[in-house]
Amino acid sequence: MPPNPITHRIYDFLKEIPPFSYLDKEVILQLCERVEVQYHSKGARIFEKGEQPRERFFVIREGAVDLQDLTGEEPVLIEHCGEGELFGIRPLLAEDAYQLRAVTAEDTLLYAIHSDGIREQLDDYPKVSFYLASVMARGRGNRAERLIHKNQINPISGGLLELQAIHRAKPAVTCAPNLPTFEAAEIMTEEDVSYIVVVDEKRHPLGILTDRDIRRNIATGVFGRKRLIKDVMTTPVVCVPPELSIAEIQIAMVKYEIYHLAVTEDGTMNSPINGLISEQDLLVLHGNNPAVLVREISRSLTGGYLRELRERAEVLLRQYLEQEVSISYITTIMTEINDEIIRRCVELSIQELVTEGRGEPPRNFSWMCLGSQGRGEQLLRTDQDSALVYENDADDNEESASVKAYFLDLAERTTEKLYAVGYDYCSGNMMASNPSWCQSVSGWKDVFSRWMDDPSQENILNVSVFFDFRCVFGTAGLTDELTDHIFHNIEHTGIFRNFLARAALQNPAPLTFFRNFMVERSGEHKDSFDLKARAMMPLTDAARILILTAKRGGINNTIRRFQALAELEPQNAEVYQNAADAYETLIRLRALIGLRRGDNGRYIKPGELTRLQRVLLRNTFTPVSDIQELIEVRFQLNFIR
Repeated sequence: MPPNPITHRIYDFLKEIPPFSYLDKEVILQLCERVEVQYHSKGARIFEKGEQPRERFFVIREGAVDLQDLTGEEPVLIEHCGEGELFGIRPLLAEDAYQLRAVTAEDTLLYAIHSDGIREQLDDYPKVSFYLASVMARGRGNRAERLIHKNQINPISGGLLELQAIHRAKPAVTCAPNLPTFEAAEIMTEEDVSYIVVVDEKRHPLGILTDRDIRRNIATGVFGRKRLIKDVMTTPVVCVPPELSIAEIQIAMVKYEIYHLAVTEDGTMNSPINGLISEQDLLVLHGNNPAVLVREISRSLTGGYLRELRERAEVLLRQYLEQEVSISYITTIMTEINDEIIRRCVELSIQELVTEGRGEPPRNFSWMCLGSQGRGEQLLRTDQDSALVYENDADDNEESASVKAYFLDLAERTTEKLYAVGYDYCSGNMMASNPSWCQSVSGWKDVFSRWMDDPSQENILNVSVFFDFRCVFGTAGLTDELTDHIFHNIEHTGIFRNFLARAALQNPAPLTFFRNFMVERSGEHKDSFDLKARAMMPLTDAARILILTAKRGGINNTIRRFQALAELEPQNAEVYQNAADAYETLIRLRALIGLRRGDNGRYIKPGELTRLQRVLLRNTFTPVSDIQELIEVRFQLNFIR
């Protein structure tokens, strides 16, 4: 029987497109035999939000398809898909209803691929699973991440929430720099706005005056009402380019703690202003947004309200996961929310001490997050891992004792407040309220040196928790000093590196000979799979020892560590990128399970996973094995076991 020319025509197209390009020719041809060719005119609806999926997903052969969010009153464009792009794969991954509407943007030719044909290949072609999982892990679109890498925006870090752009920034109310302040205030009143942008003759923004500035500087008498606006305005103005996504706008407002963004032609102060976006504009578009949450946290006066805000953040987290938002964006936003809660708890504790007559902190200090929050990976409320470092003690032992007593009191109050918010106490007491974890700079240096000179099992455990530290509140320079000390010691203690590397191999790739999950054999979690210890920790431990050896400070996040390593070692880039992709999948899976069960998602019963989730989880173990093999060879661990 002669070959079907249509099947081969489809094959010639699909063989160049991931994930089909990862399959053998015979497998692709089998898929092509079941492909349904569909033609749709412009404006046709391929599927609706909430619709139960048919057993197929789509590849665009010609034309374009718009994916729209129907949450608001009007459909909002989320992604514009063109030739060769896949869409409608969520049911293949999550096995639930469509979350978006798909509408053809022009006359379009589609290939409808039968889902079973791909599912059948997941076990034999891990790259297909990785590709599909990475699509879900990274979310739709990478526009913000491209801008971030090009330094066109300066966010907290990567990813998107809503990809829709704000196309209609409000026209900006402007004035010249030599205008008296009272006249500017009159213009603001007449235009019914809370700001005025100061521009030069080319309409380049020079500064901005807001109601808050008037209250702070004019109403209080700091400046006279006739003072020129150029002397009172806030400068520089934070500028963004046109058609920025809501996610990018949210990130910028959170990052710079501002209420207004100027829209200019090139996104800088060196081009004419086109309009202005305010926090109120975001509230209209998306009431429960992270910028508003962070600001509410910073104003909170009670632990009860902080707990309520954290619960609202988990509602956002659930929405982000359901909308397939990128993991990098999710971890960025949740980390900023967690950080702000910690900062507020420290601030409230200091206020209590001042009210009681204990005064302000006697020395500069830094409150440090450790573990998953130190790495910026804590999506769910788990236990607290923290430490405190303060400026070196004076020679006066009595003063040193009083200084430490103050900071221990501060730490105890802060950990109590965090517990009230829902963050459990650390079972190992690795918290700043523990005298051993509240030290001066010199004290911490002595501790680090002792750990590194004596790499016992306990000391290695301490290192694995502590060496992901990050300053959340206070003087960042103190933590920088500790980082420099660690790198100096590592350079002169080769045996410590080897012990730390060996510890990274304590949990081997977690599959039995028969490709079953290694579950707990006894105890409270009998027959459960420990997602943290058996899948995530091997990757976090590996990323830590490799980035420490590379002496790259300031990179705590596991995914970004692997990405940095891929740039440093192009010859191992594929291993590192696979490890990063696997970790994204694990973070998403743990968060989904934890939210569903109302716990931290650490222990899972293999039976509670869908078949595809089991396959995706199993396929993350291959990068664990690959990265551990790389470490074993690099540190020659086969000679010291």
